[in-house]
Amino acid sequence: MTNHLRRLVAGFLLFAAEFAVTLVVGLLGIVTFLALGRAVLAQSAAAFDAQAFRWTHRLLGENTGNWVESVTFLASRNWITALGLVLIGYFLVLRRHRWYTLLVPVVALGSITLNLLLKSTFNRPRPLLPLVSASGLSFPSGHAMISASFYGLLIYLVQTHMRRHQTLRWLLTIALSLLILLIGLTRVYLRVHYASDVLAGFAAGLVWLVIAIPLLQKIEQAVKKRIKYEPQLTEKQPE
Repeated sequence: MTNHLRRLVAGFLLFAAEFAVTLVVGLLGIVTFLALGRAVLAQSAAAFDAQAFRWTHRLLGENTGNWVESVTFLASRNWITALGLVLIGYFLVLRRHRWYTLLVPVVALGSITLNLLLKSTFNRPRPLLPLVSASGLSFPSGHAMISASFYGLLIYLVQTHMRRHQTLRWLLTIALSLLILLIGLTRVYLRVHYASDVLAGFAAGLVWLVIAIPLLQKIEQAVKKRIKYEPQLTEKQPE
């Protein structure tokens, strides 16, 4: 087998693996969200949610409000907006990658907008007796959805741009994954969301991420082909 053929086979296998993972994640996210949405509408998730309140307090401990609130702040709109602007500046000025400057706000703003639409659709009130002030509707959790989509985007960027630094790449991936999980746990711990809200938020955030990244990649490829093709047409035009 020649080197050229080996590269073609390796590229095809990599594409097939990435496509399979994307498809599985997307389908699992959709199925999970629909199942949780049905349970919420049927009011059959009460026992699970009540048990989750007790479990998170045993796991994270009592009287841990300060650091829990600090963790949950990492998925707030103010923090995500600030971090998003930093990323946009990094890709625009330092990396000069204009498509990533588009990807960041699309993922973040799209996640927030979709979350508000889903909340208004299910119209589920928040839990009683929250440990911190919270307003708005409950299902799905906005913090969980935003953390899954935004920090999931960071995981995608780490995986695609740090292939030469295997150890650091996987350390950052694990750290970001744990952060997403911990943010979800803090929302239940603080009693501002039910566990079913958080799981649905994770599922919806991942589905949105799986949709947004390939869609913007297709748009990028189409625009690049058009930009490359248009100068050729201009050169052939008579003076």
